[in-house]
Amino acid sequence: MSKSKQTKIDKVQHLLRRPSGASLAELCKTTGWQPHSVRAALSGLRKKGVTIDRRASDKPNRPSTYHLTSGTGEES
Repeated sequence: MSKSKQTKIDKVQHLLRRPSGASLAELCKTTGWQPHSVRAALSGLRKKGVTIDRRASDKPNRPSTYHLTSGTGEES
């Protein structure tokens, strides 16, 4: 087994790298976490030097999305 198990934080980062980013609801569904836990995980990533942008939707009644910006650190 050369492939290590993907953690929930890895899954969160994968979703945030998509061009469309990820909404809080998508992050909750993927991880199984409550919204406050997802926001805490995002804060933890920011403390590690990862840059995460929150973008408001330009469409009415659509959720904000979170995005990793280019040039983010991958160090643990």
